[in-house]
Amino acid sequence: MLFALKNLNYGYLIKMLKQINFSINLKKPEVIIFDADNTLYSYELPNLKAENAVKLFVEKKFRIDSNLFYLTYRKAKKEIKAQLGKTASSHSRLLYFQRLFEILGFKVNLKIILEMEEIFWRTYLKNAFLYPGIRELLADIKKREISTAIVTDLTSNIQMRKLIHFNLQDAFDAFVTSEEVGADKPNPKIFKLLLKKLDLTKKSYMWMVGDNPKTDIIGGKNIGAVTFQRIEENNKESKGKYRPDFTFTDFNDIRGFF
Repeated sequence: MLFALKNLNYGYLIKMLKQINFSINLKKPEVIIFDADNTLYSYELPNLKAENAVKLFVEKKFRIDSNLFYLTYRKAKKEIKAQLGKTASSHSRLLYFQRLFEILGFKVNLKIILEMEEIFWRTYLKNAFLYPGIRELLADIKKREISTAIVTDLTSNIQMRKLIHFNLQDAFDAFVTSEEVGADKPNPKIFKLLLKKLDLTKKSYMWMVGDNPKTDIIGGKNIGAVTFQRIEENNKESKGKYRPDFTFTDFNDIRGFF
C-alpha cells in the first residue's frame, strides 16, 4: 500500500518530516538502514570529553603542555588519515596515540598507548547518549516486521561496543563496518555487503537514515534507497547531488510515518 504524501494531512506531515524530493511516495520499506555516529547519538560531546581525558592523563604522566598535546594529536591524526586513506583503521585512536608518541620523540611504550586508548573509549562511552525517539522508533519498526541494519565506518570492535553500551545489541538484523570491506562509506563495497547479508538487491525498497550527506546520503542513493538526513535544529539540508529525499531533526518525526 502506498502512503503518498499528497494523500496525507500535509500540515501534520510537515511537522514530522520535511520532504525535499516531491517525486517520492513513501511506503513501508523492506529494510531501514541506519548510520551510527552522529545519527543515533551526538558524536561531538563524547569525543571532546574523551580527548580531554587523554590529555589530562598525558599531562600528568609526561608533564606535557595542553597546547602541545592538541597540536601533536591533530598532526598525528592528520598523518594517519593521509597514510591510510578512507579506511576503518584511519579512525583508530590507538594509531593516533602511537603516532603522537613518535612525533613527541618518546620511546614507544605499548602499555601506555593501550591505556590511552582505553581511557579515550571509556570516557567516550560514559558521555554518549542516544537521541530521543530511537528506542521507540526501533520498536515501531520491529512490530511492523521491517528489517533494520547498521552501516558504519570505523572498526567493528568499538562500533559493537557502542551498540552494546546503548543496549541495542539485539536491535538490528545486520551490522556492517568499513573494516569488513577495507573502505569507508560511500564506497559501494560496504553497501553491497549489507545487501548480501540481508539477501536483498538494489531493486528492494529501502530507507537510508544518516547525518552525513557525503557518505550516508550518497551511499544510500547509490543503492536506490530513499534517503533521510538528520540535521541539527535550524540547519539547512544539503544541496545538489548530496540532497536527501527527506530531512528530520528528531527521530519522533520519522515515527509519525508509522
